[in-house]
Amino acid sequence: MRTATFLASGDRHQAEDLVQTALMRLYVAWPRVRTETVDAYARKAMLNALIDDRRRPFARHERMSSEVPDVAFEDAPPTETEAAVFRALAEIPPRMRAAVVLRHLCDLSVSETAAALGCSEGAVKSQTARALAQLRAALDTSIRPATNRGSHE
Repeated sequence: MRTATFLASGDRHQAEDLVQTALMRLYVAWPRVRTETVDAYARKAMLNALIDDRRRPFARHERMSSEVPDVAFEDAPPTETEAAVFRALAEIPPRMRAAVVLRHLCDLSVSETAAALGCSEGAVKSQTARALAQLRAALDTSIRPATNRGSHE
């Protein structure tokens, strides 16, 4: 769920959808999945779900219900830093976001990330470098001004 949350730029509902889709695909493929590759298969299914969701025109339909759920669930609001990170992640393309999340959040190697994304190691390196540069630039403008206010007075 943590990885999905970062892939979905902090959108908990989209993250839950990604996890559910990955679990469904894993369940369907279970007889073919080797025990030692379960985690990699689940990650790949989640990445494919993210990319597939971005490619298709928005055609997902919610089911309406006349009954209210038994228990209401509200997420704790993100901290200012978390919100800034999620906004910055939302600004970069899904494959770049996936490269950064897999490399730095999931702590995968370049070759493992390349296998998960279905691309070359060079593409992972360049996508990660570009994404980190964009994230640094976005975070510099949103976090640093707030922390430097007291130093000029």
